Amino acid sequence: MPKVTIVDDPANGEGKSVEVENGTTVIRAAAQAGVEVPHFCWHPGLSVAGNCRMCLVEIEKMPKLAIACATQVSDGMVVHVNSPKAVEARKAVLEFILINHPLDCPICDEAGECNLQDYTYSHGPGHSAFEEAKNKKPKRVPLGPNVVYDAERCILCSRCIRFMDEIAKEPTLTFVERGDRVFIDTFPGKGLTNPYSMNVIDLCPVGALTNREYRFKARVWETSSTEGICTGCARGCDINIWVRNNEILRLTPRHNPEVNYYWICDEGRLNSFRHVNSKERLNSPMIRKDGVLQEVGWDEALAHAADALKPFAKDEVAVLGSAYSSVEDNYVLQKFARQVLGTANIDFLRHETEGNQDGFLIRADKTPNAYGAREAGVVSTKGVDANRIFDLISSGKIKALYVMDDDVVTTKEREELLAKLDVLIVNHWVRTRTTELADVVFPSATFAEKFGTYVNFLGRVQLSRPAVSTQEQERVPGRFNMSRLDKFGSPFDKWNKGPRRNVRSSWEIVSAIGSLLGGKMRYQSAQKVFDEVAQSIPSFKGLSYARIGDRGALLKKSKEEALVR
Repeated sequence: MPKVTIVDDPANGEGKSVEVENGTTVIRAAAQAGVEVPHFCWHPGLSVAGNCRMCLVEIEKMPKLAIACATQVSDGMVVHVNSPKAVEARKAVLEFILINHPLDCPICDEAGECNLQDYTYSHGPGHSAFEEAKNKKPKRVPLGPNVVYDAERCILCSRCIRFMDEIAKEPTLTFVERGDRVFIDTFPGKGLTNPYSMNVIDLCPVGALTNREYRFKARVWETSSTEGICTGCARGCDINIWVRNNEILRLTPRHNPEVNYYWICDEGRLNSFRHVNSKERLNSPMIRKDGVLQEVGWDEALAHAADALKPFAKDEVAVLGSAYSSVEDNYVLQKFARQVLGTANIDFLRHETEGNQDGFLIRADKTPNAYGAREAGVVSTKGVDANRIFDLISSGKIKALYVMDDDVVTTKEREELLAKLDVLIVNHWVRTRTTELADVVFPSATFAEKFGTYVNFLGRVQLSRPAVSTQEQERVPGRFNMSRLDKFGSPFDKWNKGPRRNVRSSWEIVSAIGSLLGGKMRYQSAQKVFDEVAQSIPSFKGLSYARIGDRGALLKKSKEEALVR
């Protein structure tokens, strides 16, 4: 393996020596040594273009400066990242890039997370020799339904073009015109409508490509960034959740080479958090009185639910879990069903959209945790699946049903079926056709309001953290350390002054009812629930929140599963 020395500080010629694989470029070798080489056009997930020249470095025994993104290392190479010659070249590159760049920083959505801003401050010349009027180019151009282009800000790095060619596999963008008039446009008759088109916004190192929905909503320093999991499908893409005034404003992809690499689909980015901000959010427990659902306190609703379940025999009760809910929620629910209610009538609904899947990220299963729900035990050992449960309701054998975080009323027939029940108890985030039929309704926390683990279709368990504050977090001081979730180090609540919803995690709601019915189900936190999962379910053995970390961990597979796969 070649050994290369990366010299970061020109005053210290020793540098850092690293061994790298054959074919490694200088920029990657420097990153391995913990040294950043400034760059615009280079991206680790795309091919090398080498057109911005920002990554120029000085290499001993080479007569000219070399671009770090395209130059491969050789054994014994010594690279000076910040030599006087390289620093002067970088200043010249930035001065050239800024010739026609507009002074849009005060109104640009990219301000605060703009590479051009950062590099101009740390590497720029501080002045410009060009006094001529700047060129005018197209502004606010809709390239597609979700992406807006400002050609004056564009530094022509070609990241977006390469993404559409190489990753999305749909060549849509290209350079048009030449010289100082060049800008990016779609091919004639085409628009940026690919399911992954919004990744070009994240790739853009400046503010040339912006999110049509997010434009002008907030400054990046006014929002908190929290690591989470996209719940739009069984892929479970790693994301960052951006919140201001206790409202989710946008989702962006988070790098995980084991799940989604650097990307996320537009559907997940735009729609997987709609229910969190919905005006239809439930904000208080409700009990049906005189045929009408009325808001009550938590203690009254929990006691009412427990009393409502007491009269029924174990075969007269059924429980439906949810592939939308976390492993912790489903585990506590199945424990409640088996140990407290004594019923084997337990399952969860599947939500697969046939044909809505591709060979990249999008999965036909539109739930984030079907794998996890099965592993947690939300399936009957006696073969009583969801369809059988509805058949038993129809025949009058099941008289009480507990539904967690799912809308089971998908047809008029299903609505008429649930109306036959003596008792229907529902946990959910928003008002649905199912909650409207319920005798007791509990407002549950969404994925963005609680700690929880989700298992994607590959069997990788991942941890999602709360990004939105709730009254529950204030009710139990110390359970949630919210301040550590803020990327920028300021207090989590600094910009999150919005209303706190009166919701609780489903595992807490279910365990509270179970305790009232005599079960031993007292948990202090989601982490304590997961610790029990790791002790009692073989596939989770040895795991913890700490071991799951930022990139997740694969569940252990049984010998039978290993043979099938």
